[in-house]
Amino acid sequence: MLEIGKLTKEYDSPAGRLRVLSEIDLSLNAGDSASIVGPSGSGKSTLLNILGTLEPPTSGTILLGGKNPFELDDTQLAAFRNEQVGFVFQDHHLLPQCSVMENVLIPTLVARESNDDVERRALDLLDRVGLGDRTLHRPHELSGGEKQRVAIARALVRNPPLVLCDEPTGNLDHDSTEAVADLLLEMHKRQGTILIVVTHNLELAARFKLRYRLGDTHLVRD
Repeated sequence: MLEIGKLTKEYDSPAGRLRVLSEIDLSLNAGDSASIVGPSGSGKSTLLNILGTLEPPTSGTILLGGKNPFELDDTQLAAFRNEQVGFVFQDHHLLPQCSVMENVLIPTLVARESNDDVERRALDLLDRVGLGDRTLHRPHELSGGEKQRVAIARALVRNPPLVLCDEPTGNLDHDSTEAVADLLLEMHKRQGTILIVVTHNLELAARFKLRYRLGDTHLVRD
């Protein structure tokens, strides 16, 4: 379960304190999927970064599985993020020198699991996303949609309870957008994750069970 209470984020600016998010409340259970839309600069990516523990809130609480990650030290926080959160970004962020399989396995490098177990899980995920025959290919040999499918497999390889997607189809054409959206929702249903997608694409946003809009620093149910 993800529980957010009175989450507020402010930054210092030449004009004084700049408030980006104001007292946001949100509660999602395993199996919930949510989209967040809003104009550029409204704080969508900032909210996602905080939920992904990449930066702390100014005030308020975040609980994932009953634990507040911002009470952990840096080493514990990095381990928590690696185990509990999967990320899919607009840019796939694949390492060009690594194969498809190696890119998917990157989040497992710090995990104390047997190589056989993680490789078996990675191959299963690549089969599910339709790339089981492309494991040795490099990113430059893939289409944009295929690269995002690798990124989705990488995000899921550690079975995280929370999956965060920041404009996951922003660089794709219409057909690839539809395919990636289908895949995200299918994999979400299979693994029972909490899935949160930030997007400007209203058609994509409408496909999610819960829909929110971020504007004027507040998050409201759409």
